[in-house]
Amino acid sequence: MKIIAVIPARYQSSRFEGKPLAEICGKIMIERVYLQAKKVEQFDEVYVATDDKRILDACTIRQIPVIMTSTSHRTGTDRLGEVAEKISADLYVNIQGDEPLIEPATIIKAIEPFLNNPETDIQVTNLMTKIKDPVDLINVTVPKVIAAADGRGIFLTRAAAPFPKGNINVDYFKQVCVYGFTPQALKFYCEFGKKYGKAKIESVEDIEILRFIENGYRVQYIEVDSETIAVDTPADLQRVIQFIEANGLQ
Repeated sequence: MKIIAVIPARYQSSRFEGKPLAEICGKIMIERVYLQAKKVEQFDEVYVATDDKRILDACTIRQIPVIMTSTSHRTGTDRLGEVAEKISADLYVNIQGDEPLIEPATIIKAIEPFLNNPETDIQVTNLMTKIKDPVDLINVTVPKVIAAADGRGIFLTRAAAPFPKGNINVDYFKQVCVYGFTPQALKFYCEFGKKYGKAKIESVEDIEILRFIENGYRVQYIEVDSETIAVDTPADLQRVIQFIEANGLQ
């Protein structure tokens, strides 16, 4: 099975412009994500996909394989779809470029269902981790996951859900932005976007994975024990720096 990992990275961001190039304890953020992804032995190749020359140049200097993509893509998954048109594979893994603390052991979990059962009917995988910091529960930049007992994705929302009516002993889960896509699922996503734009609820919550759930695709959630912090704002960046310094990481 040929597995390609792609790290989408764009410079423009409404909440944090230029964040892929933000310095984190001596390395830029996109470099940290790439170095973590490279540790996954099951990946045949790892690329950064961008539409910005500044990111292209930064990757080239650091000898990080990088592919220039269109500036018209609305999402990172669309950017991954363009890479898939250029590079054939049996499985594509999208690793968000704003997850500098992502662990290789966590990334592997997104591909295990495909490796363990080549005949699986799973079309998309995504990771989730238990929310430990109450701030994440009320933070609208953190998508919360609602999954069935077997891990099948039911819904994602930026709200604090599910609501604990009569029971406060509830475990909440947040999305860890590593996705595994079959070529067919990725093709659907991109073709739907070109024809219709975002799906109905996807456009409301602004969460890409909802496009699959709304259209009947099986999205399998895998729980991981991860200390990852997605960087959506400069405040998130400071949390990452503090975590690295507190834990003596490099």
